[in-house]
Amino acid sequence: MAITDKIYVKNHRQLSAQLDTNIPRSAFSGATLDLLFQGENLAELDSATRDRVLDFAEDFLDCDCDANPYCGHPEEKFIRYLLELRAQGLDPEAMVDVMTDDYMVYAYSGDLLSFLDDAVRTLDAVEALAGVEGHDDVADRADRRRRSLL
Repeated sequence: MAITDKIYVKNHRQLSAQLDTNIPRSAFSGATLDLLFQGENLAELDSATRDRVLDFAEDFLDCDCDANPYCGHPEEKFIRYLLELRAQGLDPEAMVDVMTDDYMVYAYSGDLLSFLDDAVRTLDAVEALAGVEGHDDVADRADRRRRSLL
C-alpha cells in the first residue's frame, strides 16, 4: 500500500458536515480529489480550513495532465513533500505535525517511518546497481539522497 493511501483528512467528519456531503477519510481517494479539484462548495468552509484546502489543491493538484487529478502527479508531489520534510531533519512525528498544520492532513508516524525506511532501502539498491553498472554519478546522487533521509 502506498504512503499516499495512508494520508488522512483531519476532521473529515466536521468537513463533511460543513460541506453537507460525505467525504472519505483518505486525502487521496477519488471522491476527495474530485471535491478538491472541482472546488465546489468550498465557500461553505470556515476561512482557516478553506485556506488549507486551497493550499493543498494548489500545491498537489496543479497539473496540466488530461487525467488530472488521477494522473498520479498529486501523489508524486506529496511523496516529494514528505521526503523534503525528512531531509530538513524532521522525525516522523514532527512531519505529521507539519503536514497537519500546512494542509489539515495527517498520517500515523509509524506509517511514515515505514515509508522512510523503504525509501532508504530503495536508494541503497539504486546505489548498488548503479555502481555495478558503472554509473558513478547516479550512485553518488542516490547516496546523497539516502544520507539526507537518515
